[in-house]
Amino acid sequence: MTSASASVTLPLAAPLGPVLFKAACPDCRARFELSAGALRLAIGGSRRTTFYSFTCPECGTAVRKPAGERIVELLTGGGVRTLRLHSAG
Repeated sequence: MTSASASVTLPLAAPLGPVLFKAACPDCRARFELSAGALRLAIGGSRRTTFYSFTCPECGTAVRKPAGERIVELLTGGGVRTLRLHSAG
């Protein structure tokens, strides 16, 4: 009698290149991709004080956009530098 064993192999993750994030400028309306190093994430004590920022590579405008929980997850997981803001108390 022979015994057959089944094995399940999960695929290995292929090495990934740098993570790129799609972004758009509200001033010049350009759409582009930014590396994690081009973005900054600030996490504050409220939704109003949690945001990400970048400089538009097309027109040079400093852009600041709100970051909800999902955006925070994606940016931190992608290696974006994070600043934790503390409230004065």
